[in-house]
Amino acid sequence: MTLKTKAALAATLGTLALSASVASAAVDAAKAAQLGQTLTPMGSEKAGNAAGTIPAWEGGITRPPANYRNGMFHPDPFAADRPKFQITRANVSQYANNLTAGQKAMFQRYPTFRMDVYPTRRSASFPQRIYEYTKRNATQCRLVADGEGVQNCAEGFPFPITENAYELMWNHKLKYKGVAGRRWANRVAPTANGQYTVIRLQERLLGLYYKPGNTSENINNILVYFLQDVLGPARLAGQVLLVHETLNAAAAPRQAWIYNPGQRRVRRAPNVAYDNPATASDGLSTNDMTDMFNGAMDRFEWTTVGKKELFVPYNSYKAHSDSAKIADLVRPGHLNPDYMRYELHRVWVIEAKLKAGQRHINSRRTFYLDEDSYQILAIDHYDGQGNIWRVSEAPSINYYEVPTFWSTIEAHYDLKSGRYLAGLLDNEEDRPYDFGFQASPADFSPQNLRSAGVR
Repeated sequence: MTLKTKAALAATLGTLALSASVASAAVDAAKAAQLGQTLTPMGSEKAGNAAGTIPAWEGGITRPPANYRNGMFHPDPFAADRPKFQITRANVSQYANNLTAGQKAMFQRYPTFRMDVYPTRRSASFPQRIYEYTKRNATQCRLVADGEGVQNCAEGFPFPITENAYELMWNHKLKYKGVAGRRWANRVAPTANGQYTVIRLQERLLGLYYKPGNTSENINNILVYFLQDVLGPARLAGQVLLVHETLNAAAAPRQAWIYNPGQRRVRRAPNVAYDNPATASDGLSTNDMTDMFNGAMDRFEWTTVGKKELFVPYNSYKAHSDSAKIADLVRPGHLNPDYMRYELHRVWVIEAKLKAGQRHINSRRTFYLDEDSYQILAIDHYDGQGNIWRVSEAPSINYYEVPTFWSTIEAHYDLKSGRYLAGLLDNEEDRPYDFGFQASPADFSPQNLRSAGVR
């Protein structure tokens, strides 16, 4: 065998090994033609379920309510709905087949935990342009770098027809959220008896992948530019975090910088990744729990369990409203059930198990992704002994001025300590997420971080 033949064989074997570990499944035109027909433009099942408890998708919310004006907190399109039933500790066994392991653990841990289950409203929708590019991506987009990156993708969901766990997670990571935005990401970390201090955070984001004309190849490997300012309380005010999140973590990991007002200097922050504690989280969430999951996936083995019909937080306009104050939402142990809405939806279930030789505070995590939006709506987190430890939920709404379906709260419950972290609490600010925010990459440079951090 010649050296040239050996080299060719090695290259072939390497490609086969990659394919075996992470199969990337761009589909043919015939399968892609199902999008918008038997499948929704996002790739979910258009039909309802056999029992009639999940309706067909009929476009989601296609226009804002008549009383909505841009900049308002979003009026509830389903305000007339009433709960079909309540799930409590007393009757939880009747609904066990439609509950996550984490939800069952919440009922066991907290006697006051309750789930009000409403009629299912498949409200998720996205702009027509996103649908068109999603259909193109179905036949073109592929995983690279053993699942750590994508190529030949543009603007829409990269993998609308798939059962591959890596591709499903990329659908969550690349879900359209507007090109740029500014939001209040205020958070609370109540004590076990419900005492809390509000941490005021303002965040700005820029995702050039979503800008018309851009592709995964011409954005300089930057998936998201992210800038976070801590504005209060006084003991924390002045801290600034800047992140350049990469599209291909194997080619280049994320870059992060922190401005510390006490030191008055900008420094690199390589620990802003994986399971290091998130900003002002009191140790109740990790960096890779922001947006329910972000960052590199290389420390875990990812597998798709399949789809299940589960009760998940959905159309959470009551919790989103500016008439709901933070004091109304916060209760000892968990958020106030009076403001929570659960619906029966089909969700993708994904298992992530820690690889041998890798380090993370979680030995395993189970992710539950909405089939219509790929939004991660719930996560079960397991400790090193394999016991369920934390439970995360993301009450979400359709931001119908965009439109996009996204979280309005992220709540992470620690079953051991009896504490939790709730973030994105903008209820008492002047406006919710500002999707009209204008920004450029220059606004997210380390040099600008230094000037922005002067207090």
